[in-house]
Amino acid sequence: MNTPPSVQRGYPLLADISGFVEFLSESETDHAHQIIKELLEFLIKKISPIFTVAQIDGDAIFAYAPQDRVTRGETLFELLESTYTAYKDQLLQVTRVRTCGCNACRNSVNLDLKFAIHFGEYIPSEFQKQFDLIGIAPLFIRKREWKETVKVATDWQGYALFTQDCLTQLGLHPDDLHAIEIPGGSIQTFGLNLESRYESTLENRHVVVSDDDALQSFSVDFPTSPALLWGWINDPDKRTQWYILKWTARSRTKGRTGPGAINHCNHGLAGDALETILDWRPIEYYTSE
Repeated sequence: MNTPPSVQRGYPLLADISGFVEFLSESETDHAHQIIKELLEFLIKKISPIFTVAQIDGDAIFAYAPQDRVTRGETLFELLESTYTAYKDQLLQVTRVRTCGCNACRNSVNLDLKFAIHFGEYIPSEFQKQFDLIGIAPLFIRKREWKETVKVATDWQGYALFTQDCLTQLGLHPDDLHAIEIPGGSIQTFGLNLESRYESTLENRHVVVSDDDALQSFSVDFPTSPALLWGWINDPDKRTQWYILKWTARSRTKGRTGPGAINHCNHGLAGDALETILDWRPIEYYTSE
């Protein structure tokens, strides 16, 4: 006689790639599949210190953390925030590495990430070698009915959604959480805008290569104003005139050049190259790779 599984308490989590449907519909299927696969593998590695993966569902990872695995509430917040930052950095890396020019490589930078996390009871279950969590808490997370509500209420692309039960268990309620009313009202939820936090991180990130660390260092004085020279260095059309090779703007955060912006250079028979802005201090300096 099999012993019935016991009820457990913990944190069901969904890590859901935003823009997945649009990405697939506008990209080559084989390249899109490979990019999504790499991103999911990357996310699994980032959340695995606390969460155990239960299932992969297309563009999402369903995972859980038993109650006793989260001994400090802020650690969970910090894990989600650091995972989001690493994910966005990884998207830029994917864009830099993949220079084939296909739609999938070009569109991957538009993918984002959202989390939803709850706290409650569940029963681990296995049926026909398929593992699952049974319970109201995991059901709320996986049904994703909250997605449209958050989209309408905030227009966020990257965020973390916490239920009140989760926050109570963690003993936290940060000031920058926004109450979001889910239809039905039985579960209170609060959202954290991860996208804006990442943009602040980029703006505050200083990446400077010193003369000692540089492979080669040189300086040139130009008989013109810094502002005018800045334009000739950073405007793709002007840059093409003196660099010979063709430069174009690939991606611009909020329509402006800044950290995370990507430029494309056509090297002709030598192939293509992408330049990503890492640090941007207008008319003072910028760092790219």
